[in-house]
Amino acid sequence: MTLSRRDALLLPPALTLAAPALAQDMRARTLRLVPSTDLVSLDPVISTALVAVQHGYHVFDTLYGVDGQMRAQPQMAEGHQVSADGRVWTIRLREGLRFHDGEPVRASDCAASLARWARRDTFGRVYATAVEAYETPDDRTLVIRLKRPFPLLLDAIAKPHSQPAFIMPERIIRTAADSPITEVVGSGPYRFLREEWSSGHLIAYGRFDGYRPRSEAPEWTSGGKVAHFERVEWRVIADKSTAVAALIQGEVDWMESVPHDLQPLVARNRRIRTQNADPLGSVVVMRFNHLVPPFDNAALRRFVLMVARQTDYLATVAGTDAGAFQECRAMFPCTIPGVQEIGRETFGRLAAGGPAMAEALRATGYRGEKVVILNPADNATLAPLGPITAELLRRAGLNVELLDMDWGTLLQRRNNRGPVERGGWSLFHTTWPSIAIANPVLNTTVRGEGATGWPGWFESAEMEQLTSQWLDATDPAQQARLMGEIHALALREVPTVPLGIYYPKTAYRAELTGVLGGSVRYPWNVRRG
Repeated sequence: MTLSRRDALLLPPALTLAAPALAQDMRARTLRLVPSTDLVSLDPVISTALVAVQHGYHVFDTLYGVDGQMRAQPQMAEGHQVSADGRVWTIRLREGLRFHDGEPVRASDCAASLARWARRDTFGRVYATAVEAYETPDDRTLVIRLKRPFPLLLDAIAKPHSQPAFIMPERIIRTAADSPITEVVGSGPYRFLREEWSSGHLIAYGRFDGYRPRSEAPEWTSGGKVAHFERVEWRVIADKSTAVAALIQGEVDWMESVPHDLQPLVARNRRIRTQNADPLGSVVVMRFNHLVPPFDNAALRRFVLMVARQTDYLATVAGTDAGAFQECRAMFPCTIPGVQEIGRETFGRLAAGGPAMAEALRATGYRGEKVVILNPADNATLAPLGPITAELLRRAGLNVELLDMDWGTLLQRRNNRGPVERGGWSLFHTTWPSIAIANPVLNTTVRGEGATGWPGWFESAEMEQLTSQWLDATDPAQQARLMGEIHALALREVPTVPLGIYYPKTAYRAELTGVLGGSVRYPWNVRRG
């Protein structure tokens, strides 16, 4: 007999022996969180995965963070000065910053970290085109010399999500170069306990007593990152009904994201609190592989945009609660000020089945090539999306193969640039926090960087030229015009299909206080009681 999620919650908790007083005390001083997925990559500068970013904020720090209004604020930096011509930025580090290995944080570490980050990150690569040189006149002074003014420099190095500009020791960066780091040493509020890491089971962090938090109140990734717990343990529980049961029974303290069908159970429990994890929401997207057939064909990508109905996906991700999601027929998040729904006449306009759909498919030139959908079966949010798309495309007349796998395998498989016959792929689904794709330079889902860009490798010289012009524009009217041109181009080329915005729910034991909103779950400011 197979138990449903709700049945699982009726089972009694596992019998445990009485713990010694010392063990009970350590339990009280430990924050136990269930992450949405397992941690696969330890390098948040290499990986764009949400879980890698969340890991990064435990271990590393940034020169600048952002506050609740997404304004850049000094973090590791004490402050900065800019020359009159805008080409020399002098950043002064706070006194007493140290890495987890006891070494002081030096300006040379920051220079090496920014240079490595700028080779990997979408915003960073644009920033790098303006950098002439880094200078370190002393250990606490970093000078960034620019070839031309770059007014958004702080916005670039303070970006809060998807490959933030985390600072690492120069010695580790030299060893790793552009490969993933193997030694995880940061200067953040927690140390990564590598010896306790058990893939698929446990990720553990210990409080770094050498961390010196800022005095300001914490907001998003800025302010005082005070670590109130001695340990943070991530308990990887693939089955979300089991995870919810553990939360209700007090075996864990916090569940990063609760699937919508389980939310009523935690909402009814007085010992559990729930809240919107991210006030700006997350965008669900379908990402195409642009290198191989059939989605190297823009006409076929536009066809998928016209047949995919956002409500089908959002109801699966967020349920029927109208406040849990919103349709957004645009290539940028509708929760970002200034974004307009210019795709209202295009998104989902073709009804499923019927002669109009068949004729529209024929017009694309599709020749029956196989569509391989990578589907992360262990991810409660994403797992239902693959079957929806598979059924939709089959009904539309495409040759579809749905491949279930775990999220870690998908992250590796999506790097394969070969044809589907040799282990390649056609599309996958994922989510992006709205703040991570809020403007043209940040929006990895539409950037046309080709081989150096996000897997899917959409290439468009026109998109990159318009993005560069938007970045250099100082007149608001000109910026708005360029934003409109970028948006229209993205709607024509369809690098991805946005499937709407949902508001993920996080849940935690009622005795926890200080839980902050943001694009990931931050460990600082949280305390028990």
